[in-house]
Amino acid sequence: MKITDVTLTLFSWSDIPATTYGRHTGKFGGKSQLGLVTMSTDEGVQGHAFLGSAMRGAHLDGESLIHYLKPLVLGQDPLDRERLWQAMWQKNRQTTLRCIGAMDVALWDIAGKAAGQPVHKMLGGAKSPRLTCYASMVRYTEPKVVAANVARALGLGFRHIKLHEIELAATRAAREAAGPDVDIMLDVNCPWSAQEALAMAEKLRPLNLRWLEEPVWPPEDYAALAQVRARGCIAVAAGENATTLTQFQHLLEARAVDYLQPSPAKMGGISELRKVFALAAQHQVAVAPHSFYDGPAFLGGLHVNAAMGRNSLVEWRFFDLESRLYGDAAIPEGGSIAVPQGPGLGFDPDPDVIRLYRAN
Repeated sequence: MKITDVTLTLFSWSDIPATTYGRHTGKFGGKSQLGLVTMSTDEGVQGHAFLGSAMRGAHLDGESLIHYLKPLVLGQDPLDRERLWQAMWQKNRQTTLRCIGAMDVALWDIAGKAAGQPVHKMLGGAKSPRLTCYASMVRYTEPKVVAANVARALGLGFRHIKLHEIELAATRAAREAAGPDVDIMLDVNCPWSAQEALAMAEKLRPLNLRWLEEPVWPPEDYAALAQVRARGCIAVAAGENATTLTQFQHLLEARAVDYLQPSPAKMGGISELRKVFALAAQHQVAVAPHSFYDGPAFLGGLHVNAAMGRNSLVEWRFFDLESRLYGDAAIPEGGSIAVPQGPGLGFDPDPDVIRLYRAN
């Protein structure tokens, strides 16, 4: 089997205004973009992968994909994943790591379909048919709006909720709405120095957070993260912005995290994600992958989590969209999601959705 083509399809849709629950604020507004990579082979097997951030930039990453990476894989055996990954990495390094990740997910999708197995089966098999999800919310800022959306998530069966708030009042409103028995995590997206983070941790401590995520800037300051973890008395989560196995090694050696959060779309796809799981197991650190995505990147992380996770939570982007790439498939019910059992990633993108929302 040989790779015959790699194409990029761009499409976008507007976020559905959550008028009942209030408009959200912050960096998550506007249109959502998706770059869909389709890798074709001479045997008719296709692999699909997600490209670009959840919000924007898919067209820029796509230009890198077509210009730099496509020539490296054309005519090659898609089952020779490790050799192709190394070839793409040596050629392009971090500037196109997201593109490598997209290619890699598509390669695994093809391999699973060729073998007639779901990706998780190729990684050792799922430990459970369903995985617990947490509702990962956008930044709403207003306490009343935060509380309303927490209540909405609870009504859908979620018992684990992640906020992206940076104000104490909004986080307190979430805890009051959720009650004492619901897990609440707080991702603040790297806003503070170590001392500022410690000061906030003291104020947040009574809210009984499961973890405080990415509290310091820059995210590569592992010594500062370790300081917050040691003195803040709240578990620390980080890793979304780490891109290489060496960076994850340094993060773990610094004893900077309680929860490691590799992002399959940012650090090389399934091939590298499974190595991070193995590395974290050696250090006895829990893994909770970053998967604030729709599409193949989400499914890729789900398969690795199912096979290699230890009761790891699945991040579900709790966000209204006009449509979803897989239609009604791959959506949580009652706060958990079924592990896909079809070959490859388990689902192919809905062609009607692509046709309706494509932008190129």
